[in-house]
Amino acid sequence: MLNIMKHYKFWFGVSALLFVLAVAAILMFGLKLGIDFKGGTITQVTMEQTLESAEVKETLAAANFAEAVVQPTGEKSFLIRTQPQEKEEHDRLLAALETRYGKVTEDSFSSIGPVIGKELAGRAFYQLGLVSLGIILYIAYAFRKVTRPVSSWRFSWAAIIALVHDLFIVIGVFAVLGRFMDVEIDTLFVTALLTILGFSVHDTIVVFDRIRENLRVRAGQSLREIINSSISQTVVRSINTSLTVIFVLTALLLFGGESTRYFVLALLLGMVIGTYSSIFIASPILLAWHNWDVSRRS
Repeated sequence: MLNIMKHYKFWFGVSALLFVLAVAAILMFGLKLGIDFKGGTITQVTMEQTLESAEVKETLAAANFAEAVVQPTGEKSFLIRTQPQEKEEHDRLLAALETRYGKVTEDSFSSIGPVIGKELAGRAFYQLGLVSLGIILYIAYAFRKVTRPVSSWRFSWAAIIALVHDLFIVIGVFAVLGRFMDVEIDTLFVTALLTILGFSVHDTIVVFDRIRENLRVRAGQSLREIINSSISQTVVRSINTSLTVIFVLTALLLFGGESTRYFVLALLLGMVIGTYSSIFIASPILLAWHNWDVSRRS
């Protein structure tokens, strides 16, 4: 049987280090917001010839569109993200491409104003907060019959602490990517965070449910022994379930389209970290909290 509880302080130390580094990256670099949040335009075009995105970006920079972000969506098609444009400036962008590469077909064009972008950003934070509140209330209700030695609310807060740990590490990685690789945050990234929330708490609840059952059938054992045996009973199932998803996401990251690459990367990071936290963080928090409570009362 695995003895994860024996070294739970070590796992806390690893997580604390990752969390501090993630927060430092967020504070130092911030997040590079895409046009979904700050406003701008997205133009999808198809060329007559096969080109590299770097070449297209150089052409646009020479035409005074240095801020343009170019993403390939196929061998000859690209998404071009720029600051908000009037019709004349948009026509000039297309003309610059046609002058260099010949006929250019505009497949789609969309524009988001800065006001709408701020509203989307506000809604994103609202969604994350609402989901977290729902998780707290659901776990507290689902584990309402557990009173000793761990209350249902402690299950809720342990799950939320693990989720905050997961989200901040993923966001911290993207703060670094934004600083050094110009990776932008868009609504797909928020979708990835919400997906990570759902997956991570699902894995955590499986372990918590086994702890609840063992608290009932192993009443004579210590909390440390109960949590340790509960994790041992569920760890193989958790890892196997996660690996199947991780294999799929890895294939999508390596061979999928450019437009969804960072969405898949966010999911992949979240799945790995969420699996780790459900085993090494969420349940040990219950033990650490219980030990602190006992020492405080003695």
